[in-house]
Amino acid sequence: MRFNLKVPFAEKDQAKKLGARWDAGRKIWYVEGKEDMAPFSGWSPTPHAASVADVQTQQSKVYVGSEYVEQPRVCDCPPWEECDKCRPLSLSSQG
Repeated sequence: MRFNLKVPFAEKDQAKKLGARWDAGRKIWYVEGKEDMAPFSGWSPTPHAASVADVQTQQSKVYVGSEYVEQPRVCDCPPWEECDKCRPLSLSSQG
């Protein structure tokens, strides 16, 4: 069974030595197939962290990383192009 971990960047090497692996697609550390989870107990998500994620989802913002906020997409054009739907929301038009 897979267990996701909340490993601070400063402790990534320690987690890696204990057998944690980095999931680049989800940007999260995890362990899989470990019988003894005691060494990883300091990095397991807390119930409070789950409730914070629920609040962030209710605000219709997607939080990636510690402070990055990704706005929901309005259209299907590539991010480097601006169509009529996304032009009013682009950073270049807000300046």
